[in-house]
Amino acid sequence: MARYSVGIDIGGTFTDLVCLNEETGQVTNHKMPSTPPTFIEGVMEVLKKTGLDPKDMATFRHGSTIATNAILERKGAKTALLTTKGFRDILEMGREQMYDIFDLKAQLPSPLVPRYLRKEVTERVTRDGEILYSCDEEEVVRITQSLIEDEEVEAVAISLLHSYKNSSPETLLKETLQKYFPNLTLSLSSEVAPVINEYERTSTTVADCYMKPSVSRYLLDLKESLEKEGYQRRMLVMLSEGGVMDSDWVREHPIRLLESGPAAGALAASFYGGLLGKPNLISLDMGGTTAKTCVIEGPRPPIANSMEVARVNRFTKGSGLPIIMPVIDLMEIGSGGGSIAWIDNLGLLKVGPQSAGPNPGPACYGLGGSAPTVTDADLILGYLNPEYFLGGRMDLDVQAARIAVSELGKLLNLTETEAAWGIYRVVTENMASAARIHIIERNKDPRNYTFIAFGGAGPAHAVEVARTLGVQQVIAPLGAGVT
Repeated sequence: MARYSVGIDIGGTFTDLVCLNEETGQVTNHKMPSTPPTFIEGVMEVLKKTGLDPKDMATFRHGSTIATNAILERKGAKTALLTTKGFRDILEMGREQMYDIFDLKAQLPSPLVPRYLRKEVTERVTRDGEILYSCDEEEVVRITQSLIEDEEVEAVAISLLHSYKNSSPETLLKETLQKYFPNLTLSLSSEVAPVINEYERTSTTVADCYMKPSVSRYLLDLKESLEKEGYQRRMLVMLSEGGVMDSDWVREHPIRLLESGPAAGALAASFYGGLLGKPNLISLDMGGTTAKTCVIEGPRPPIANSMEVARVNRFTKGSGLPIIMPVIDLMEIGSGGGSIAWIDNLGLLKVGPQSAGPNPGPACYGLGGSAPTVTDADLILGYLNPEYFLGGRMDLDVQAARIAVSELGKLLNLTETEAAWGIYRVVTENMASAARIHIIERNKDPRNYTFIAFGGAGPAHAVEVARTLGVQQVIAPLGAGVT
């Protein structure tokens, strides 16, 4: 009889597992380095290390960063855009507003679809949904065939003017392309984001289409890998708004995965708040690559209707690609344990956004990494136990961490300990400053909240962040690294 509920989350550095024995109530957790670029090996390996037989799993829930990484690393499918004549440049025109009006060199993120792959079709629908003239099937087929044969396009996003009011022209386009090009990946704005704002709607549709082939392939391969091992139930995937859906549905709506893992963390924070009778929380989710925060009041985290991804200026609103969808209201506020410390042109110590990742990872992992990271600094300062990392399943190389941090210290005329403390303080101050802005923007006072810290590096930094913000209490749940 199936008796285990299993949750697996893939982060930029580690793949985490939590298993609940539904008969005894026993909870088991495990953690091991992620295995990019496919990540599936890590999922199957962490199941194997835990001794779990997939045949005994009652449920399998999964959170993943693969959708976000496809956009951040620009490793999605080669995608084209079909849009109404006259609206080819909507992705670059945007709202004709800069996020920093005083920076004459401010940059915006490059569109996921370059201009030469954005094509216009002759059609028009009024704002009331009335069709003035329909698409010419011959024209659409000719344009698409040219994109496939000449530009080797794998996917086509369709975003027509006023499709939120009348979706039939987009549906007709989809049926036409499926008839002539059955292997082509398609995304419709009327299905992905049926909203009035043409820029945000088009940006969201393009992002969905861009990541769809890789996300769909990943989820299908993972499902098949589990089935080969005997798991015959549904594979559920965490969505950005905190719910779960069957993986077959998610394969057709990959945009809903952008905050898959972090959303689960915010839900866990609110769950602990309920157990402890503390509904007002500030969550700090600090993993191996990034740190995120969420201001929670009541039994559920707040839901926003939009987000940004791939920001040019990491903490600056308006500098990323807009995405319209329901999402738990999170904000990236800092670097993670694997973030690399470096010195800028002014001789100032900086941390991140570059990360050592799972391979080679921080110097202390002993996998060949030599760059000083936050984890190396935490180890030198005594915040990590080298003999009990990952519950004693992974030994840390203290000497390698000391060498990496010492080399950085020499450039700053600092001792090894001073350099480690400098890394720790920089990343902590960065998080406190960003969290303060995030909280105050919501007209909240951080002193009225309790801090809850999780993620592999969260508890090691939470007390200093809380002290800086004036927060009086910090909670770190058991097994914080796999919360």
